[in-house]
Amino acid sequence: MAVFDHFDDDDPPPLPNDHSEDDVRRFRDLLRNGGKDINNPEALEEIIQFYFEHDKFEEALQYSDRLISFEPFSSDAWQRKGMILNNMTRYEDALSCYDRAVSLNPTDPEIFINRGITLDNMERVDEAMTSFEHAIELDPSNEEAMFHRAVTLEKEERYEEAVDIFQQVLTINPDHADVWYELGYCYDFLEKLEDSVRCYDEHLNRDPYNFNGWYNKGIVLNRMGQFSRAVESYEYALAIKEDFPSAWYNLGNAYANLGRLHDAVQCYKTTIKYEDGDIPAWHNLGNAWEELGDYVQAQECYDETLKRDSKHHESMFGKGCCYDATGDTARALECYAAAAEMAPDAPEYWYACGDAEYNLGHVEGSLRYYERVLDLQPDNAEAWYDYGDTLLEMGRDEKALYALQKSVELSPKFAQALHSLGRALERVGRIDEGLQALERAYLLMPELRRPPDEKK
Repeated sequence: MAVFDHFDDDDPPPLPNDHSEDDVRRFRDLLRNGGKDINNPEALEEIIQFYFEHDKFEEALQYSDRLISFEPFSSDAWQRKGMILNNMTRYEDALSCYDRAVSLNPTDPEIFINRGITLDNMERVDEAMTSFEHAIELDPSNEEAMFHRAVTLEKEERYEEAVDIFQQVLTINPDHADVWYELGYCYDFLEKLEDSVRCYDEHLNRDPYNFNGWYNKGIVLNRMGQFSRAVESYEYALAIKEDFPSAWYNLGNAYANLGRLHDAVQCYKTTIKYEDGDIPAWHNLGNAWEELGDYVQAQECYDETLKRDSKHHESMFGKGCCYDATGDTARALECYAAAAEMAPDAPEYWYACGDAEYNLGHVEGSLRYYERVLDLQPDNAEAWYDYGDTLLEMGRDEKALYALQKSVELSPKFAQALHSLGRALERVGRIDEGLQALERAYLLMPELRRPPDEKK
């Protein structure tokens, strides 16, 4: 499942949204008749900011053009228009406005910061970095220029370099909440998980209502195996933003890791309520039902997954496991084979095919599947054992001996493999070696002295 993006670095810093209801009424009065009579630059600036704050960029642009008609040599007016155009994804037009602003005031670092943000949005990374660096040259202590430069490095996966700059920003402003957030993100990717949690905590101490902060902290805690703490973080995120499907999904995963499968089911169902096409949620819901032993509901979920993605091999394999669990081995084999064709490099699918063939009495047919597993995993001791034991059952003693020797070489304390190896050695006349192998097997697993159960 695609998780929520980290801090949205493409947008300019938000303007304060502190307009009262009286302000709103006053703006409506000003804008009566389309605002044609507004000729006061200060009033225009307020209207532009009001629209900008409320994401009404077309209207903001309209009044920005009017402001520029009154103040054509105002670098602030041109910069403001560039920011509006950036938010409308009209990046080339935004750059033209920033260039005009620079020509009017080449020493304003804020212009270069916003210009860098737009260039970053255009994936012109080198130019964005140059713009941020120029802003820093103009104002070496400009924390926002440093911050955005670090964010661009972060997007380029240059996490160590980004961390160094974020740390520099904290020496200027230790309460920069967004820097703590981004440090948490970087440390996560650098596998410094304790540091990541610490930084998210610092961020949340300053911005406790950032649901993404709680969510990302939960992701890191889940990776650390601290599932109960992860549950708590996801629940905080959902208390702030209930319609957060990624948080519901990962909360379900955390519950599943804790063995709270009924809780996991409810979380996956809620995920689907918000995002019906969420394929991983449908699949994991099937997994949860399967673990609960409700194979009918599990298969329904796997079918829903396959409706949305006909090549979803995990769900095809899951269907096979459900058929196997209910004794329908033939249909299980069909599903396993289909999953293996979808993902031919997945040895567990071929292995399941081999076991199903064997259980159906198609002993010869099982061998080709075990051979496929060994092609993919030549160091799989269990696969060598199943292959060798099946050959031994078929009377192909020399080939069985080779396979079982490989199994024991790879796993010297594999009792069942030693037991079958002993039998194979005896069959080819190497009686003493066979007895030694059998004694080693009995020491490891005394119950092997009883007649062996039928192979499953």
